[in-house]
Amino acid sequence: MVSVDPTPEKRLDYAVFSVSELNRTARQLLEESFPLLWVRGEISNFRPYESGHWYFSLKDEQAQVRCVMFRHKNQLLDWAPKEGMQVEARALVSLYEARGEFQLNVEFLRRAGLGALYEAFERLKARLGKEGLFAPERKRPLPAFPRAIGIVTSPQAAALRDVLTTLARRMPSIPVIVYPAPVQGEGAAEKVADALRRAGERDEVDVLILCRGGGSIEDLWAFNEEAVARAVAASPIPVIAGVGHETDITIADFVADRRAPTPTGAAELASPNRADLLHRLESLEARAARALNRGIEARMQHLDVLSRRLVHPGERLGNQSRHLDHLAQRLRGAWQWSHGERGWRLRAAAGQLWTSRPASSDLAARPRALAERLALAGRRLGEDRARALARLEAHLLHLNPRGVLSRGYAIVSTADGRVIRDSGETQLGDELRLTLARGWADARVTDKG
Repeated sequence: MVSVDPTPEKRLDYAVFSVSELNRTARQLLEESFPLLWVRGEISNFRPYESGHWYFSLKDEQAQVRCVMFRHKNQLLDWAPKEGMQVEARALVSLYEARGEFQLNVEFLRRAGLGALYEAFERLKARLGKEGLFAPERKRPLPAFPRAIGIVTSPQAAALRDVLTTLARRMPSIPVIVYPAPVQGEGAAEKVADALRRAGERDEVDVLILCRGGGSIEDLWAFNEEAVARAVAASPIPVIAGVGHETDITIADFVADRRAPTPTGAAELASPNRADLLHRLESLEARAARALNRGIEARMQHLDVLSRRLVHPGERLGNQSRHLDHLAQRLRGAWQWSHGERGWRLRAAAGQLWTSRPASSDLAARPRALAERLALAGRRLGEDRARALARLEAHLLHLNPRGVLSRGYAIVSTADGRVIRDSGETQLGDELRLTLARGWADARVTDKG
């Protein structure tokens, strides 16, 4: 960028500009010096290009200026300019560097005479905003499943057909009540406000749709009137505003509990989607079925664990009998080992005695003493073994299957001696033998479970 000294004489002293630098510097000075501004004039030489850009001139009685409105700007307009039309352009003052032509880059275009309407729009918007009618905290939530939906619009409006079609597609079971009111022309605002009040008084719907199709700012002006804004704010029923197209903004949009970009969008906000609800129900049903199956499988597995822990009394008697046999074997082995150990020690003591024989004078007395000690040790050993044997015998008696039978149990077997552990092993009428603690008894199967 070339910096430009504000004094032309000084600039010429030290700088020589190329044409490109001059035009670029002029464009920067123009764009920095002028903010976005409104320019009124008549459209002349209007030429739309294949690229989508619009080129035209704005003129009055004394002068004209070249203008360009690029495609990403003009596609937001819902009307097409025509030759000779009086318009107001919101534009940025600039310079087309390639040709050195002064021009306006138009950001927005409106028909001439709408300035007063926009000013009235902004004044009412600011006043109602100060009163808190646009505050987010006063916005009410929309019912998820309304019992009925009300529509405030003209019966002849194309938007009504779009709304009814959308509601029938999404949730045909919800009743729809239309509160007719003209949405354009003289007195339309008062009649729309009256329809809103009438819907609130009748209290037969859970949500209201305030809608109409697109149009110019004059066509939509009824929804910028204070009467409609007050009626929307005072409505006891939540209101959805679906006025015009997505780019159309009205005062009613700010006051309403929800704003939809189109009337169809308002219908989608007001009604649940039947297809989505059915899909959600199917998903919940599948989740419930999976949870139920997992619960049943877990309980089946737990039942298997418990069944493995159950032991039949006959099996327990067999296990205890085997345990008694094992203890008896250990007792015999311990007795044999102890007897052998004592014999070995006795022989070792005899050998030591023999190797360390006392003097001949003590030979007569020592054997008698040793015999007495040996007899005493033998008696004590016998007493200890007798007590141990008595304890083992008592333990064996405690583990004896006959002892279990004496507590009221019985061994059930078939005629061929096979022990019965499960009622499924018997048939009605089978002859069974009951072995008791003392004696036995025969029985017959008359019922089982």
